[in-house]
Amino acid sequence: MASRPRPRRRTTPSTSDGVAGPPAGGPACIALTGGIGSGKSAALAAFARCGAAVLSSDEAAHGLYADPEVVEAVAARFGPDVLDAAGAVDRAALGPRAFAEPDGLRFLEGLLHPRIGAGRERWAAEQRRRDPPPPLLVCEVPLLFEVGAEGAFDAVLVVTAGEAVRRERVELRGQRFDERRARQLPEGEKVARADAAFVNDGELAALEAWVAERFAEHAGRPCGG
Repeated sequence: MASRPRPRRRTTPSTSDGVAGPPAGGPACIALTGGIGSGKSAALAAFARCGAAVLSSDEAAHGLYADPEVVEAVAARFGPDVLDAAGAVDRAALGPRAFAEPDGLRFLEGLLHPRIGAGRERWAAEQRRRDPPPPLLVCEVPLLFEVGAEGAFDAVLVVTAGEAVRRERVELRGQRFDERRARQLPEGEKVARADAAFVNDGELAALEAWVAERFAEHAGRPCGG
């Protein structure tokens, strides 16, 4: 799908610690989102190969599960048996419990999302202070629209795929597609609200070509250049 030019979404400096926002001409910060099994991680890796600085919200959440405040809150809510031998949160044990308990996922989202967002803002500010800064910042944010975070970015890109394709990918990872999809907006709504979208039903090369085009569009230079 082709890009649709839109004004910059970001309305406030991308920092929460008093650091000034990006200088004129600084790198744009792009959100990459899409439903589970759509191929966001592959797209993020392709942006990195083009030369963008990239950040994964999933990896950021994984790091938070060793944070003492998060560990304490999770253990208090779900019990100490969701902790591993090192005292960090065991995601494999926590996942089924969070899905099974009423408001379990809502609790985790309220605990993690503000911390992930603050960490993302610090990361973007740090990247823009580099000399020279990277040509583009790309953040993978799976629940971007669901948490109302799209206004923090200069543009939103969606990677999507047909339901059968996404289901197969998710179930091959040993995850339950239906219960995870139920927490996300419909794919069509994500696509309608994006600045550009790609249907990732085919070969990786097609996704990489689309990423290269979006990189050039937002970085102002060729992929890898």
